[in-house]
Amino acid sequence: MKNNNAVMIVVAPNGARKTQLDHPKLPLSPKELAMTAAACLEAGACMLHLHVRDSKLLHSLDSDLYRTAIKAIRNEVGEELIVQITTEAVGLYQREQQIQVVHEVRPEAVSLAIREISPKGCDEKASAKFFSFLQREHIKPQYILYSEDDIVHFSDLLNRSVVPHDNVSVLLVLGRYTQNQQSDPAELEALLAKLPVVSDWSLCAFGASEAACMFEAIQRGGHCRVGFENNLLLADGSQAVDNAALVQAVADGVKSHQRTVASPYEARELLGIC
Repeated sequence: MKNNNAVMIVVAPNGARKTQLDHPKLPLSPKELAMTAAACLEAGACMLHLHVRDSKLLHSLDSDLYRTAIKAIRNEVGEELIVQITTEAVGLYQREQQIQVVHEVRPEAVSLAIREISPKGCDEKASAKFFSFLQREHIKPQYILYSEDDIVHFSDLLNRSVVPHDNVSVLLVLGRYTQNQQSDPAELEALLAKLPVVSDWSLCAFGASEAACMFEAIQRGGHCRVGFENNLLLADGSQAVDNAALVQAVADGVKSHQRTVASPYEARELLGIC
């Protein structure tokens, strides 16, 4: 039975742009990612949102790099932690390449920015075919929505069944396009007002107000994604020692709001992952 009081904590430990000049414990290599995965799992994370880098430390959607990183993580933590790959373009990849990497890697879970993977005016038959492939192969998609316009477009895709209706998961984003990429928890209200009925929604937030945004999501029945991809600071403004510290802070906040931290097993139940 689903534990609907449980909060899923996802860690996004590196992202596509930051380097170890931003933080010395930003994990980039497969070994570093595996060690981060273990520490974050212990702190309360149920899923790791994975980015990989090439030999020049540039963002990559190379399937072999993904397989190598996933293998390292599995060797360290076993099968317990959910590993979600990204298809983020970062201005380097086309839609067809984003779709191709999912076909090649066949991950357990994948994040998809709806404005990239099925933008307005695109070939929606290709979108529907890809989304059906995910459903058929039991690859769990999470649709990323950056704005109210994204939500309206996504709602339209849902209404016309371009996006399948089963177990719909979305990630709302605060602060991506604000000045200095700083988030305001009050902005969540407008996004939720337009959000269609979905199975679950999570929040990520850029900047030092990440913790405040997470606590707002927890109070409103949502789930959380934190990590160095979006923010390096704890709620008191000090720099986090590592990604696990950010996960631990949210886990402590979950308990203080009379909710529980979802284990990977509970997260798979909530997400409908077979």
